[in-house]
Parts: sequence; C-alpha cells; structure tokens
Amino acid sequence: MIGSHSPARGTADRLIGRDRDLQRIRDLLGLGAAGGALLLSGEAGVGKTAVLDALAEAARADGTRVLRAGGVEFEANCSYSGLNQVLFPFQDALDELQAPFRDALRVALGFESGSPPERLMVSNAVLLLLSTVAAGDPLLLVIDDLPWLDRASAAVLGFVARRATGIRVSVLATSRSGSQSLHDSGVLPEYQLQPLDEASADHLVSTRFPDLVASARRRLLTVAHGNPLALLELPSALPAMRGPVLDEVPAVLPLSRRLETVFGSRITSLPQPSQRLLLLAALEGVGDLGVLQAATRQANDGYDLDDLAPAERDQLVHIDEGGRRLRFRHPLIRSAVVENSTSGERRAVHAALAHVLVDQPERRAWHLGEATLEPDENVAALLEHAARITLRRGDAAGSMRTLIRSADLTPSGPDRARRLAEAAYVGAESTGALPSAQKLLDDARHTAPGSQSCLHSAATTAVLILNGDSDVDTAHRLLVDAIEAGTHAYDADDKALVDALHALALVCFFGARHDLWQPYYRALEKLTPEVPVVLSALGKTFSDPARTGAAATEELDHLVAELAEMTDPVPMQRTGSAALYVDRLGDVREAQWRMVRMGRDGGPARRHLAGLIHLCLDDYLTGMWDEAAQLADEGVQLCETHGYTAFAWYFLYVQTLLAGARGDADRADATAEGVIHWATRRRAFCAAHYAHHAAAVAALGRGDFADAYEHAAAISPAGTLASHAPHALWATMDLVEAAVRTDRRTEAAAHVRAMREAGVARISSRHALLMEACAALATTDDDEALALFTKALAIAGAERWMFDFARVQLAYGERLRRVRATTESRGPLSAALSTFEHLGARPWAERAETELRAAGSGRRRPGASTAHTLTPQELEIARLAASGLTNKQVAERLFLSHRTVGAHLYQIYPKLGITSRAMLRDALES
Repeated sequence: MIGSHSPARGTADRLIGRDRDLQRIRDLLGLGAAGGALLLSGEAGVGKTAVLDALAEAARADGTRVLRAGGVEFEANCSYSGLNQVLFPFQDALDELQAPFRDALRVALGFESGSPPERLMVSNAVLLLLSTVAAGDPLLLVIDDLPWLDRASAAVLGFVARRATGIRVSVLATSRSGSQSLHDSGVLPEYQLQPLDEASADHLVSTRFPDLVASARRRLLTVAHGNPLALLELPSALPAMRGPVLDEVPAVLPLSRRLETVFGSRITSLPQPSQRLLLLAALEGVGDLGVLQAATRQANDGYDLDDLAPAERDQLVHIDEGGRRLRFRHPLIRSAVVENSTSGERRAVHAALAHVLVDQPERRAWHLGEATLEPDENVAALLEHAARITLRRGDAAGSMRTLIRSADLTPSGPDRARRLAEAAYVGAESTGALPSAQKLLDDARHTAPGSQSCLHSAATTAVLILNGDSDVDTAHRLLVDAIEAGTHAYDADDKALVDALHALALVCFFGARHDLWQPYYRALEKLTPEVPVVLSALGKTFSDPARTGAAATEELDHLVAELAEMTDPVPMQRTGSAALYVDRLGDVREAQWRMVRMGRDGGPARRHLAGLIHLCLDDYLTGMWDEAAQLADEGVQLCETHGYTAFAWYFLYVQTLLAGARGDADRADATAEGVIHWATRRRAFCAAHYAHHAAAVAALGRGDFADAYEHAAAISPAGTLASHAPHALWATMDLVEAAVRTDRRTEAAAHVRAMREAGVARISSRHALLMEACAALATTDDDEALALFTKALAIAGAERWMFDFARVQLAYGERLRRVRATTESRGPLSAALSTFEHLGARPWAERAETELRAAGSGRRRPGASTAHTLTPQELEIARLAASGLTNKQVAERLFLSHRTVGAHLYQIYPKLGITSRAMLRDALES
C-alpha cells in the first residue's frame, strides 16, 4: 500500500492535483460526523490507493480510528478472508459481544471451529462490533481492491455500508473501473477518480524528475495520459528515458501490463530469498505474519521473515502499524510477484501453506488443489467437502468453482462425472450460470458416457429444460428415469437423490397433473431410514393441498422452528415452497428476506428469486401491494439477467393481479394471455392456472362476470377441485361469485360442496373465510346467506387476508342491501370501500361505492359526482350503462332482471334531458 512515502506526493508531502478530490470525498463520506459509504473507482495506477492513504492519514490526525483491508485475487475463494483482515486487531473485543454474535464471528473468522454461521448473524455481529468501537472515536473502514474481496466478506461489509450513516462509521472502498464487484448492485455510491490534468501531471514530473530532458518529459506525459503511477514509475525503471525520447515505450501496451513490467524489474532485482518470501505473502493473501513464519519453516528453503527487509526498503511492501500484517504497496506489485514466479515455485508455496492451515479447511483445500498436478482422490475429496461448506454459507459461485477444481483432480470415472454434474447443478439451480452449467454437464457426460443417469446431471438438465424451449413432460421423464434407474439406494442421506427429488417436485408442480406426482410418491415410500421432513411436506402441500395440505401441519411446524438457526439457503427455499399453499408464508418471511438480501449482496440468484416469489405472494394476500409491485419488478429483471425464463411467470402473475385489481384491465389481460400461451406450449399448466386466476380477478373487478367464470373454470371446472392443481384453491371464490352472477347457481352450489368435501376450511383462516363466503354466495336462502357471511367475517385471523376479507365484506353488504337491510349494509360496505381505497383497487372501490350510494349513503370518493335528479338506484344503472355494459351485464351486477334495467333507463333519459344511451356519459359528467 502506498503510505506516507507515496510517490504521488510532492516535496511538501501532499498529493499533487488531488485537493478537490480529497475534499469532495470527505464530504460524501461524512468523515468524523454521521458516517457514510463510498466507492472510489478509477483506472489502474490513477492513484486510488494514494488517495486512500491520504484520507486515512488525515482521518487519524482528526481522531478517527482507521481499519484497512484489501481484496486479494488469490484469496477470493476463501470465505471471510477479507473480514479477517478488518477485524484481526479486535480479537479481544469479540468477548464483549453477546454469545451468539461472538461465537458466530469467531467461527467465520477462523478463530474457532464449528458449523458455518448464518451470514445475517455474522453481519449483525460485525455491525455491533464496529458501532461499539465507533462509540468511542469515529471509525473509517478502508477496503482496497474491492472486486477481489471474497463474496462472504463483501456481503457482510455491504450490509455494514448500507447502515453506516448515523453510527459514525464511514466505509471507503476502491475498485478499478469496469470491475464486477459489490458496487454493481448499487450497494455503494460511486466517485470516479480521474487522471491528473495536464498542469498537475507536468508539476508532478517536474518535481520528482527535475533532470528529465524536455523531449523525454513531453513523451512521458503523452504516454502516461495523466496516470500518476505511470508518470512516476516509468522514468525510474528506464534510465534511458533521462536522455533520449521515450520511443521504446509502446503507447498501445495496456497500462496494467506496463506497470507490472515496471514492478517486475524491481522484484527480480531483489535477493532470491526476498523474492520467495514475497511470493509466499502474495499467495497467502491475508498477510498474516504468523502464518508466513510457519510456512517459511515448513518450506525449509533458506529464507525467513528477515528477508523482507530489502522489499521494505524498496517500498514494495510494508508492515502495518500493528506489526502483525504485511501489505503490498499496490495490488499490481502482488500481481507482478506472481507473474515473475515459475509454476513450480507457486506449487511449492501452496503446499507449504496447506501444511500450516490445518485449522482452516476451506483455505487448506484450496492451497492443496493449487499444489497438486496429477489426479489425487484425497485432495479432490477435501475440495468437495470445502465446496459443501462454501455452499452452506450461501456462496454458490465459490462452491461451483471449488467443485470444478475437485473434478479436475479426480481420476477419470464416475466420481469425476459426479462432481462435474454437481458443479453444473449448483450453477443451474443456484448461481444462475446456465450456459456454464450446460458446458459442465456436457463435460460430465463426456467423462463417463453413462453419466446421463447421474442424479445431479438429470436435475441440472431438468432446470435447463424448464428454462429452455422444451416442455415439462420431457423434464419429468428424464428425472423419473434417473431416480428409478436402480443404480443407487434410496438413501435419505444421499444429497444428489434429495436434490433430484426436489427438482422432480418442482417439475410436477409446474405440470399440475395427478399422474406426474405418482413417481414422486413412490420414491418417498422407498426412502430409508426415513423421509426428509421437507420432502414429505412438499408431497402434501405443494402437490394437492386442497386434500392433503392440512395433514402437513406438524411437519411445517418442525420446519418453521428450524429456520431461526438455519444458515443454508437451500432448505430455507424449500420450506418456503412447502408453506405457500397452506398460507404460512408469514411464518417464513424473515428467512425469505434473508435469501433476498443474500442475493442482493451477490449471493445465489435462484435463492434470491425464490425469496422474492414467496414475499410477493404473501404481500399480495396480506395487502402490502406496493411492496409486492416493487419485488415483482425486481424479480422480472433478475430472471432476464440470469436467463431464468421458467420463473418469470410468477412475477408476471403478481403484476397482472395488481394491474387488474387496480383498474389497468388492458395490461392485465395482455400479460395473462401471454403467460397462458407460453405455459400451454410447454405443458406448464400451473403457470397457466396462475394467469387464468389473475385474469378472473381483473374481470370480476370490472363486472365482466362471464369472462371471470371462463377463466376460473379453466383452472378447475365447477363442482370439483382439480386433482394436483394447487392454484384451484386460490380461485374458489372467483368461480363461485362469477357463477352466481351469470345465473349458474347449480354450478356454484356444486363447487361449494366440493370445497366442503375436501375440507379446505382446515387449511387456514383464509380458506375458512372463503369457504363460508362461497356458501353464502351460492345459497338462495337470504337468512342462511347472512348467517354464513357473519360466520365468515368472525373467523379468527381472517382480517389478515386484507383483499379477500374486503371482498367478503362487499358481498355481505350487497346481500344486505338486496334484502332491503340498507342501513345494516352500510357498515360492511364502508369497511370494504376503505380497504379497497387503501389498496388502490379502483374497480373494487367503485363497486363498493356504487352499493353505498344505492343504500342511501352520502359517502363518495374524492372527485366522484352525482346527478341529483336521479334516485340512487337509477344513478347506478345510468353509470353502469354509460360505462359500456349491456342491460344484461348491468342486471348481473345489481341483481336485477334486464327488463327492469330497461325500464329504469326509459325513466332516466327524460330526467337527464337526453334521448339515447350514447348521451349518458356526457350527461352524467356535466
């Protein structure tokens, strides 16, 4: 790192040409005040590290405590290695944290062994620790070369950065322009550091190289383009520049290569022991002097820490103020050290490091992998184990890379194919790397021609099929053939088998047919010693919840109870799926938010999507429609980014529901039609059911009951809850109401009987509410209907389901008004109107307002008008007719005959001074 002897400084020991940048950065960071976060970006050598040093030095002088970390390319796969750098000085302070946070942080940092802690727990522990430190003096956290920070550390520090303001913690990171890193997701605001202007560049060269001839100075300024590191290093590296012009410096050579060449010449001039020690430090990555000392003893190659002196004197490295960490002056120095070493030297260093890192299995396995040339099953197995640890921490991309290296070191045969297939599965089912997954799958099949029966291979192919142009039945046949191939035991502890069964459950869900689920049930019966709880629950709640969902209550209780301590996002996702159709998404919301936050911080895209799906659906049911809309937009974008076309329909469904309920009927109908077309071609009938449901809700809102009935009946015919079509549960009231309004009372009554026979009221308070409401709608006995509505609205917890509850209130008020209980009808109608207005459900609010006016209530929405010459009922008939509805459609909405509607219109025309239906709209508006 460039310290107080930064070559970008002038004789007055200050940075030349950076005063404005320094002040702007201080202001953006809130240094010494409330705190804040900022990403400093710029090209290689532009002076990011020098600016970082200057800011850190000034902050220390002002009484701010400074912590530093640097991303290291060779440590990018080692979880929490960056966090270890930041918090290394605070090992003693960890004891001040509460036990859960202290223990989680000690395990994450490698100070103790144990199960991988949940990332949210680690994030909160770090935030608590830093805020405690900042309570004394303000704190500045400096992170150099952010893109090379390991994902786990980046996620935690991103969590801290988003919460830095207000706790006197400032976070300043650097990144080379164009690098893919944490700032891509918008975690940190960005400040672009530009090259020096012409005057500052000339001043810097003249100050540092006063003897440089004018022609050489002009050539240097032209080639360097204001890049400070190039301005300072090229002249000192090439003495010939002091005389002739710089024609030997190729202007087209990339700056990073040019500077690596410069640093390389300085490194090769060091004594051999110093070069070997620098290579050890570069590949160790963290700069832990204790590890470096132990590794030098292990290498037994004639060098020790004393050999750092020549590199320190040449300002290539320095030891931090605590005396326990070695830091390179610039990231390019580290790269140059590695570039100038031989492959044999690198393997020897990796072997020495692996020998001393016995208490850090992930880092040890990685170094062993880099030290090994020929296939070695022991090393491959260690890497596979490390990959599983990494995956449980939520770093799916790191797990995938480690599995690929494990496969590389596996002798040819089924184990190599299996590891490649598992890497492909992680890529397809977690990271969103679908093209890479396809290539790995092809490699696995080439390695072992029989690997098409491999369970992970089949599960990966199924995911690729769902996101491609093939159909559900093809994916289903592939999975069933692999599961039933008979080449494996039905061992419930076999991760590949459990993953394949979960993939099969997803495919069956997409297909929404009874026959597709039968192989899944057969496989569960064969599992030993016992069926995993989540697979058993999915077999009840995700398949045919109308009949078997209530039977999974105890299993779901168990799964939900485990979420509090769960660190692995895979079971979090699967528990969310099991909770969906029994209306227990509220019990898993925090876990789903954890997956979303993990995804936003660069974690597995598929888990991010699953969390968004479950939160969107729960938001819709519970009335958090604005949040549902935002999350649905995020989900659509995520699907487009990662190619997860098979999951976009979930979010399109939520968008369609909201558009229809809020009055954008054209958008709702167009989107629903598109999803139905996409799903039908792929035999993904569950997606089609979702779209039909959204279209039915939109049609009901605008009073098109015939269209609503067609869409609801397309999910499940009246009189039956279609087998293994789970979304039929969500469309029960839609179908019954549309049937009643279109004079299909026989069909409505039959559907109510099917609901009672299935026992849907046992599933949740929402389904109990809908059960009684549907029975009330279907009966012709007014007294019975009113009693059923009263019972429905009194069900404990029913008010949680805001939109459904308001719909039942509306239906109750309509029935009360129909039996002339107009005064009593105003209470439920007013309550329904209030809810619809809160949700922005304009068509539904208009329906409620219509009923209220017909009941003699004076309440109107802002902007609503009335015609005082008309009775309340005449006014509503006139409004509906003016909207374009036929007499028959108006009659359906108001429970009248079409002849009565015609008679009213005959009386309305002269009252308004008009002679035709076409004049109604203008007359009412005036």
